[in-house]
Amino acid sequence: MGKKDHVSETPATQLLKAHHVAFSEHPYDYLEHGGAQHSAEVLGLDPFMVVKTLVMQDQDAKPLLVLMHGNRKVSTKNLARQIGAKSVEPCKPEVANRHSGYLVGGTSPFGTRKAMPVYIEESILALPEIAINGGRRGYLIALDPQVCVTLLGAKPVQCALIQ
Repeated sequence: MGKKDHVSETPATQLLKAHHVAFSEHPYDYLEHGGAQHSAEVLGLDPFMVVKTLVMQDQDAKPLLVLMHGNRKVSTKNLARQIGAKSVEPCKPEVANRHSGYLVGGTSPFGTRKAMPVYIEESILALPEIAINGGRRGYLIALDPQVCVTLLGAKPVQCALIQ
């Protein structure tokens, strides 16, 4: 069987199409715990422009999304301070799946089951294009990072740690 160039629709791609957002599709062989570094490597992309979607929660267990460069970690302390939370921590995988409606490893910030506040590392917005999960494991979509602001109301933060 040949490589498929088209991946069936996801809630993310449906939302983007409904808003006439241009994006290109980049399917790849998913690797458990491979993360953004793996997808960048197999697709020949700079991990700095591959953006991971992280489901986190504040001290009251209210979920939020953080969009971060593939080769950076989130300083939860800095993030909490900037968004006025006492603390922020990653959600457990099953909780993240419930909030987003996606499987961990296939989480897209677009078309989530639950509306959540979205925070984006400021330097991502300076990139001409980003690759972000399209709502399925092994599936990235490339688009203009400004879409995260216009469509998701993403708020810029500075909470990146070099890993």
